Amino acid sequence: MIKCLVVDDEPLAQQVLQRYIDQTPGLTFTASCANAMEAFQFLSITDVNLMFLDIKMPALNGVDFVRSLKNPPPVIFTTAFSEYAIESYELDAVDYLLKPVTYERFEKSVSKFFKQNTVSEIIPAYTYFKVDGKLVRIEHETFIYAQSIKDYVIIFTTKGNYITHMTMKYLAELLPPTAFQRVHRSYLVGIKYISGLDNQKLYLGEIPVPIGDSFKIDVFSLRNKLSKIDK
Repeated sequence: MIKCLVVDDEPLAQQVLQRYIDQTPGLTFTASCANAMEAFQFLSITDVNLMFLDIKMPALNGVDFVRSLKNPPPVIFTTAFSEYAIESYELDAVDYLLKPVTYERFEKSVSKFFKQNTVSEIIPAYTYFKVDGKLVRIEHETFIYAQSIKDYVIIFTTKGNYITHMTMKYLAELLPPTAFQRVHRSYLVGIKYISGLDNQKLYLGEIPVPIGDSFKIDVFSLRNKLSKIDK
């Protein structure tokens, strides 16, 4: 699990981020600190994998605080002020979130973190999706493929089908690239379910899925990695 620290002088902002962390697979909330000094003391005695850091705080702002650390953990900046964005990226921040932070935007930042830190044991084996106003947990191993229709995605799994309000581009960013492959502007597939392919389609058992022209190079590069593909 990824141990998360929230550093923000606003109690409401702390509560929002803690709630987001608690409902996100692979993350665990460790503590909240109200300023840089509290955070410095906490980091001196506790290992943290990811820090959500406000920028405008009393005494020492978040940017200067990161610069003061010899070995800072990965940072996602959270602030109501966009003018610090360039400085944050100069510090190799994972992302820069503008308040008020939505869960969808938070989730996208966490996805970026997992892609940059691809240690297999910290990559969650499932993802939560909002379906009919509720969060539904879908295990990656059950995820066969997804098809987009305008701004919605239908997720086909071995346990049922789910419709969520999301673009295919965002879905591809959300899921681990080692297990999923986008093969068409409207289709994404679970790699383990690919049973064959030709020049125009790939097959998930008896299910044919079209291969988009702009995705063919990526799809065919999988050929040597797929033990199920017919030679």
